[in-house]
Amino acid sequence: MSIGVKICGLNDAAAVDAAVAAGAAYLGFIIFAKSPRALTPAAAGALAARKGAARSVAVLVDPDDVLLGEVLVRMKPDIIQLHGDESPARCQDVRSYVGEGVWKALGVSDRADLERAARWRGAVDGFVFDAKPPAGADRPGGLGAGWDYALLNGFDAGAPWLLAGGLTVGSVAGAIAASGARGVDVVSGVESAPGVKDIAKINAFIAAARAQGALAP
Repeated sequence: MSIGVKICGLNDAAAVDAAVAAGAAYLGFIIFAKSPRALTPAAAGALAARKGAARSVAVLVDPDDVLLGEVLVRMKPDIIQLHGDESPARCQDVRSYVGEGVWKALGVSDRADLERAARWRGAVDGFVFDAKPPAGADRPGGLGAGWDYALLNGFDAGAPWLLAGGLTVGSVAGAIAASGARGVDVVSGVESAPGVKDIAKINAFIAAARAQGALAP
């Protein structure tokens, strides 16, 4: 089983180059001011140009049409990941402008949260299942919190999905085994400080995810 790895929150050229060299399938660039990894659309575009064979993912939170247009022009992402309260109709609208489609990120703490994905079936091309943020959080993700990954085991989302939330070099193999994930998404787990990517951790994370994939039946 091949595991696709997304390194998200990339904000410097050295980390992008390291992720590409290590074989990341997806490179995530966060365009959301409250994130410690925030980029402008222009900065995201400059980094996305280094993607090699990887796919570039613009991570947005309830973007208005002005921001969306700027991202499409300046970054030209392969995929847009919507990480806010976007409706299925809004996702379908955004989907019409991007080559490889739209992913919807959903916060999960229990089975009911997971089953909410049914609302977006047919409206998106994939999901990112992340830890549900605590009440009052100012960001919908990238908080480094884990959750019960086994909730995903056998779950039919109706579209491909990535597992996110609290993943680290030490936890990713167990998380893949528990969830049955075919793809994983990491932000803070490959950082030395918030917003500072650690190249050694990027390399080790991708190697650990791939090793677990090779061991899976």
